[in-house]
Amino acid sequence: MQSGQSGSSGGTGGGGAQHVLVVDDDPTVSEIVTGYLERAGFGVDLAADGPGALAAAGARWPDLVVLDLMLPGMDGLAVCRELRARGPVPVIMLTARADEEDRILGLEIGADDYVTKPFSPRELVLRVESVLRRSALAAGPRPEPVVPLRAAGLEVDPAARRATKRGRELALTLREFDLLAYFLRHPGQVCDRERLMREVWGWDFGDLSTVTVHVRRLRGKIEDDPARPRLIQTVWGAGYRFDPVGPQEAGSGA
Repeated sequence: MQSGQSGSSGGTGGGGAQHVLVVDDDPTVSEIVTGYLERAGFGVDLAADGPGALAAAGARWPDLVVLDLMLPGMDGLAVCRELRARGPVPVIMLTARADEEDRILGLEIGADDYVTKPFSPRELVLRVESVLRRSALAAGPRPEPVVPLRAAGLEVDPAARRATKRGRELALTLREFDLLAYFLRHPGQVCDRERLMREVWGWDFGDLSTVTVHVRRLRGKIEDDPARPRLIQTVWGAGYRFDPVGPQEAGSGA
């Protein structure tokens, strides 16, 4: 299948529909996903391989990409890297590979979510809506005060969507940024994975290992020694706690 456009704007009508680029070499998967997204009011562009995905994105920049990891010609990780180099766009990885290492790779290069096959098309639509909703909130005006958050050499500016560690800018994905901001707003509190998924992701359901992987990735970017984390502590059997200790202070690992 060559890259193309479905041309549907679904229930929203007119040119105001958000467009999702679906990249998958399985025509059946593409057809099912397209049908559900169009019924939810999205326009859909299609591509069956990596080069086709980049061409489709060049012709019309998508609001979100549903991206298969295993593609002919150019794998999904390479496609995601290239898209991220061109500009910000939310990405949901869609793949049959459920190994944690694959999930970590996808999140490392900037994927905002990771859905494994077989999957529920209705759940995928909910994930798309959730990621787009959070992206809109991140880009748009925020009603709450947006004073910078500071602790332990970290500074998070919610208005500018910018995070630094000792003055050096951190390359965080959308979820990593929101997770760090949440921890800084709730220092010393034990937060279980269900709470984080509900309040950071905005989901009442989902794979809790997604939270685990994001915490691990965030630790890799903010901890001096990610193998012995001091800022984001694991409270066994309960969840995670952000301890804003100074970098010079001793602390126990997780």
